[in-house]
Amino acid sequence: MFTSVLMIEQPLTTVDVDFVTTLHGDDQVSFVVLMQPRGDQDRLLRAIDDVALGELPEALHESDEPEGEAARGPAALALAHSLAALRHKGAKAVGQIIGDHPLDKLKAVVDETGADEVIVLTAPHFVEEFFHRDWASRARHKVGVPVLKLFAHNE
Repeated sequence: MFTSVLMIEQPLTTVDVDFVTTLHGDDQVSFVVLMQPRGDQDRLLRAIDDVALGELPEALHESDEPEGEAARGPAALALAHSLAALRHKGAKAVGQIIGDHPLDKLKAVVDETGADEVIVLTAPHFVEEFFHRDWASRARHKVGVPVLKLFAHNE
């Protein structure tokens, strides 16, 4: 069985689930999903990304989004939804919410599970990507397995 560690920051959409569950054709895939709640440290970067995407109303409302401990409840719901959607498509899926130091946790999970790959599925983060500070760019130097960067879809 092929094992993928899937890093997400929002619930998986139907399109996302269809895509990641068909990446390896008919091979059985097991997913370990790592959900990162929103944090105070990236509010400005999220607002800049919203402006870059032409989503000005979203940029103005970044301060309304729950962060820190308040974001853990919505993250848990997003994780549960994503795991159920993956299982509904026939994949094995387990997951957890990750806190500080997501890349350290990613490395530990890859090592513990013997994962074959990492899939980073996030919204575009133009500033971080430009400076190669996004999860995928940094993970490529840390985890020792292939890292695939995909952009999440909105429903």
